Amino acid sequence: MLYPLSYEGGPRRLAQALLHGSGLVTLHYHPTMPGPTILVVDDDPVILDLLTVNFELEGYTVLRGCDGAEALAVTREQRPDTVVCDIMMPKRSGLEVVAELKADPATAGIPVVLVSAKALASDVRAGRDAGADDYVTKPFDPDDLLARVDRLVGR
Repeated sequence: MLYPLSYEGGPRRLAQALLHGSGLVTLHYHPTMPGPTILVVDDDPVILDLLTVNFELEGYTVLRGCDGAEALAVTREQRPDTVVCDIMMPKRSGLEVVAELKADPATAGIPVVLVSAKALASDVRAGRDAGADDYVTKPFDPDDLLARVDRLVGR
């Protein structure tokens, strides 16, 4: 399932218009001042591309990962301002990722948003108990996800 980039106007409307037929046209937004850095992690390449486009169009510098082990490695090496991470992934789950990041003093202060199709109250509670700063269920409203991330990075 494709998650829409936007529902109304703005730069996301342009990105949505560029989604056509068989592929995704990747845009690179270059603001005059670099924006916050975000790590997006998902094992679904379509969702990873859509998250990347959404955040780049809003001025974020985007780092990418496709599994839990890569999420941990990139976070420890690059120190992004926030992490948006799927839960159900190979190698390490998003719950394991957030728990390890929050247990490490060097990365404990990095906000983590878990994004998952697991939408039961017990799933959300497990994400919060692991240390997630926020939890968004799929399918998600991209504007809502952006607003939550903006809040976490102080924008």
